[in-house]
Amino acid sequence: MAGGEDDGGSAAAALLAAAGEMSRRRRCREGCPGCRLEEANKASAGVPYLNFFYIWVVCLTAALPIQSLFPYLYFMIRDLKVAKEEQDIGFYAGFVGATYFLGRTISAVPWGMFADKYGRKPCIVISILSVVVFNTLFGLSTTYWMAIVTRGLLGLLCGILGPIKAYASEVCRKEHQALGISLVTSSRAIALVIGPAIGGFLAQPAQKYPNLFSEESIFGRFPYFLPCFVISVLAAGSCVACIWLPETLHFHNDDKVEAIDELEAQAGDSNLEAVKAKESRGESTKNLLKNWQLMSAVILYCIFSLHDTAYLEIFSLWAVSSRKFRGLSLTSQDVGTVLAVSGFGVLVYQLAIYPFLAKYLGPIKPFRPAAVLSILLLATYPFMANLDGLELKILINIASLLKNMFAATITIACNIMQNTAVTQEQRGVANGISVTLMSMFKAVAPAAAGILFSWAQKHISGQFLPGDQILFLILNMVSIIGLVLTFKPFFSLPNVMSRS
Repeated sequence: MAGGEDDGGSAAAALLAAAGEMSRRRRCREGCPGCRLEEANKASAGVPYLNFFYIWVVCLTAALPIQSLFPYLYFMIRDLKVAKEEQDIGFYAGFVGATYFLGRTISAVPWGMFADKYGRKPCIVISILSVVVFNTLFGLSTTYWMAIVTRGLLGLLCGILGPIKAYASEVCRKEHQALGISLVTSSRAIALVIGPAIGGFLAQPAQKYPNLFSEESIFGRFPYFLPCFVISVLAAGSCVACIWLPETLHFHNDDKVEAIDELEAQAGDSNLEAVKAKESRGESTKNLLKNWQLMSAVILYCIFSLHDTAYLEIFSLWAVSSRKFRGLSLTSQDVGTVLAVSGFGVLVYQLAIYPFLAKYLGPIKPFRPAAVLSILLLATYPFMANLDGLELKILINIASLLKNMFAATITIACNIMQNTAVTQEQRGVANGISVTLMSMFKAVAPAAAGILFSWAQKHISGQFLPGDQILFLILNMVSIIGLVLTFKPFFSLPNVMSRS
């Protein structure tokens, strides 16, 4: 028996030695960009600050077209003269906001497959080029359908959402992956500040800055081109920066090498679990859909994402609409300022206040109070139409800031509940399911919000309630549904969370 064990041990040692040698050859494969990057990361233990900066810039420019639109969307639809009545502006504006998310929903999975087959870098470059081209064309839109098509193509071809997260975790050593992923999140938070400011301050420049822009100039003839042009220039700059981005995907098709790699994985105890996880991936995906704890958390996330996107659309339209329709009659510059202040406030809240809140209360306990406070706050919005001047601007800034802080608290809690409902090996697939469903809800939200807003303006003096109060009541009903679903029997916290 001892001799047999010695022979088995020698064979295993020889197999491991051969596997190690073949693995080293694979990792050092000449001409493979993924291999080159692996070797560079092994040689340097430092944080790849330059690559992280490029990632941050790319994410920022990809997010800016989404956030910059809302301050001037109402005025753009009005000037395109597609609405026969002023009350119909919201109806048409909703579909412009929805087409981007619809395009992104359709193309999310194909872009992920493209990135896995041809590399992350081509996907990133094509996405940024689509921002340069279609965001510019959107600013030059002369008809409503041109705006719809260019916006839809932008969402369809800007497939950066999933691949950039994978890239951020692959471009660095394992100990720096959390920093890389956090850069993706922080860049979107910065876009919440910069985007509305660009849209609000640079739209209609010939009216706002007549000393700099004449009515006969291109920026006078196309009043919404300047914010799009500025974002496209930034995107072009980030596209140039992509030249120095290293590819992270491995490109080699040696079946023997792959077979040896699998044997090496099977020989080690730690890698054996990875192999089993890979073999059962298809089965685990089906099991995830049967994991009610996960799916209930995903449904909650989708409901509150629907609410947040619809709120942003309705707020942007309501804030600039006429007083005769119970709007606030703010300018695009005012709306840009409100959204930028809110974005900056949420960024400070996430970095400085929320960590302490989570430390003492846990990340889940603030969820329901935030939802309740958000509902109560939104119920006060229709009455702000009775205010004007400095009092209105101060209160609307405070209300918008608080509303976005509550939304951030809910979103973080939803993400945590999703991740704690599954094992670590299942989190990638679970988040993929979540993002796909969330994008579908976000595609519906702007269109539904626009239709609802248009209806409310046509029924401003309703028999039961004024149209604006019904508008915010229906918007609140979405949050109420989400709040009710946080209780049993629909939803129960994971054991680890219920003890926190």
